[in-house]
Formats: sequence, structure tokens, C-alpha cells
Amino acid sequence: MRAGWKTEALGSLCDILDNQRKPITKRDRTPGEYPYYGATGILDFVEGYLFDEPLVLVGEDGAKWGSGENTAFAIQGKCWVNNHAHVLRPHRSVLTDNWLIYFLVHSDISEFVSGLTVPKLNQGNLREIPLPVPPLSEQQRIVGILDETFEGIATAKANAEKNLQNARALFESHLQSVFTQRGEGWVEKTIGECFKVKSGDFLPAKVMIETGNIDVYGGNGIAGKHNAKNLSGENIVIGRVGAKCGNVRHVIGDLWLTDNAFYISEFYCEVDLAFMERLLTLKNLRNSARQAAQPVISYTTIKDVVLEFPVSKAVQKEIADMIDTLEIETQRLESIYQQKLAALEALKKSLLHQAFSGHL
Repeated sequence: MRAGWKTEALGSLCDILDNQRKPITKRDRTPGEYPYYGATGILDFVEGYLFDEPLVLVGEDGAKWGSGENTAFAIQGKCWVNNHAHVLRPHRSVLTDNWLIYFLVHSDISEFVSGLTVPKLNQGNLREIPLPVPPLSEQQRIVGILDETFEGIATAKANAEKNLQNARALFESHLQSVFTQRGEGWVEKTIGECFKVKSGDFLPAKVMIETGNIDVYGGNGIAGKHNAKNLSGENIVIGRVGAKCGNVRHVIGDLWLTDNAFYISEFYCEVDLAFMERLLTLKNLRNSARQAAQPVISYTTIKDVVLEFPVSKAVQKEIADMIDTLEIETQRLESIYQQKLAALEALKKSLLHQAFSGHL
């Protein structure tokens, strides 16, 4: 640490007001205007309040205590706090609220947490957490830098997240328009008029061999590996049973298909399989599922779903190729925005590390 800094136990730097907290069960809460706080933030709004001053809350249980988690946060004004958050009043002649909050959010204090079934940062351990304490003016200077910088980072992250959402939304919008703005040469046929489906074969879980090199497809997608196949070539696979039933995949090569999935066994018209994968996915076949213990689709439930497509297989392929190209570009943009978000998060951690090691 920088010269002039010292380290003190958190308990010597704050008044801990936990004895003023009071939990209220949900059924006993009277709705009102005052925020009711728990370990991670506002849980409700209630009638009446316990505190009316600037304070710092630190999760006692039901929180997370790793670096970068929402371990501590500021509150002010009239509010109620339950018994899942410690209530701290910093000694403001030596410690600023935001210095304390930044430190606790930046630090991994999980070593001070006890309990396996119900992890808890008890008050005794909270008091022992060592805190670097520079002079008050230095705390204020560093906190000012962090506040300003983090505001800029928050704006940049919001823009990147919006761009990430926009990239995916633009792709989905274009995908919808391709199949709704159909022109000359398009037809409408039901699934039953287009193809026939069959189920795969039962495969006990214990028979799946993890060292096999053939993918096993079940109702929710790839379910494991096997050393045998029951389908090969090009196939359209449709999940039949499970949480993701109705999912559609264009599979090329050897596979084992379980009885929890369909494959198109016979076509009654010419189709490009990549195009058909897109079209069936867009139809969201899961909406046709029977709701039982787990959702199930059958040929009976999907055979009347109407498909719109160009008669020409060549045109279908052109559309599928165009969608693939657009999706690749969308994924490239998404990767750029994800990298930017990761870089901004890394910058935050770097700044906090510099701040508390005396290098900012």
C-alpha cells in the first residue's frame, strides 16, 4: 500500500446497527411507501420505517461475497431493513461510505463466510475484515475518479448491450420478413402434405458410451455419445418429448436417434433441408405440444401446421444460404459486443485493484 495508508478491522471503523433491524414476514407486511431491504436490495415497500439516514448494507445471508458481487450497497432516507443484511454507519471522520462499498464489492470476502448449507457472513467475521484506510482526502479523490469512470463504463456497457440486443433483433426481424413477404412461386401446405415422420429407437442411458464418436439425439437435442448409428446422411431431426420438444436440427452425418425424437422419413415434395430447418424452427412446433408430465408433440399434433415456402428447391437454397450469411454476420457482431462488455468489466476490476493497492 501507499505510504500513509493503514489497515484496520472493519468493526473499528463502523457502528453496526444490526440490533435495530426487524424482519417482517410477507403476510404481515402492510403495504406502504417505505423500501423494505434484504441482503441484495429492495424486497418490498411497507408502512413504517426503522432507519432515516445514509447507511451501508452488507449481505449477511442470501447474498454473494465474491469479487464483483453486489456484496454492499448504500441506502438513505426512511426505510426498513430485515435481518438478512448488516447495517453499517461508517465513522465518517475517517471512512467514506463509497470507499467502504467499493472495497467490499471489489474484494472476495468469502473466506469470512461460514456455513455450508446456509452460507452466512456473521457479525463477528464482518468486524474482522481488514480494510485499507488512506487519509480521508485520498479516499474522496479516488472515489471521485471511480465514480466518474464507472459512470462512463456503465454508459458504454448499456450501449454495447443495446447493440447486442439490436443485432439479434435485426436478424430475427429479417428472418420473419423472409417467410411472411412471400411472392410468386410460393405455396402453402400442411406438414402432413409435405412429409412423414418416424421416431428413433430406444436407447438406455447406460448404453451410451461417452468415448463413442456418434452423437445421440433425444428430445432436447444432443444427449450423449454412442458407438453405433441408426441414421446417416442428411436428416431433419425434431425433438418429440422434453422441455425443448419441437426443436429442429439439420443433421449431416451419422447419428443415433432415440425414441424421444422424430426424423423426416419421407418427403412428398422437394425441399432444401437447410431451408426446412429454418422454416420449421420459425413455426415453433413446441406450441403444438400436449402438456403432460413433460411436453410431448406427435405427428397428430403437428400435421396440420401450415408451411409457406417456394416450390423451387433452388430458391429455397438461395434463401437458406442468405439467412446463413446474415446469421454469421450477426454472430460476428455479437462476438464483438460480447468482447467489449468483457473488456469493460475487466477495466472496472483493474481500476478497483489499482485503487485499493494505492496505484490510482
